[in-house]
Amino acid sequence: MATRSARCHSGELVLECEGEPRKVSMCHRLECQRRTGSAFSVAAFYNRDRVRVTHGAPRTYSRDSASGFPIVFHFCPHCGSNLWWEPARLPGLIGVALGAFADPAFAAPEQAVFIRDKHHWLELPREMAMFECNPPPLAASTAVEPSPAS
Repeated sequence: MATRSARCHSGELVLECEGEPRKVSMCHRLECQRRTGSAFSVAAFYNRDRVRVTHGAPRTYSRDSASGFPIVFHFCPHCGSNLWWEPARLPGLIGVALGAFADPAFAAPEQAVFIRDKHHWLELPREMAMFECNPPPLAASTAVEPSPAS
C-alpha cells in the first residue's frame, strides 16, 4: 500500500497517509478562504486509522463548522501551517491539506462545496460535482448543475 507524506512549510510537522484518499474535495466557503489565505481549500480525506503524525507536535484550534458540528484544525506551532483537520460531521475521516503533499500528480478534486462563495473568475470542470453549500453525507444525487458563469 502506498504511503504519502504531508508536511508543513517549515518541515517541523509531518504526517503519513496510507493508501489513497477516500475523497478529494474543494471548498469555497469564506471561512476556508480565510484559513488558507487562498480563493479555496482542497482537502484529501483519509480514514482516521490511515493517518499518523511522524514528526512534531501540533497545536489545535476548534470552531463550529457550517453544519453546526465542531471541527478541530491542527497546525504547526513553528510556522503556523494548517496541515489537517478533524470534522465531527465526518467522524471516520481526517482532511489533509492537499498542498502539504507537494505532489502535482495528486488526484484532482471530485467535488466542489460552498460554490455560492466561489470567486466569479474561477471556472470549475463541468463534470465536477458541485454543491451550493455542505453536501449531505451521501452526496451523489444532490449536486447542482453549474450555471454558465460557474
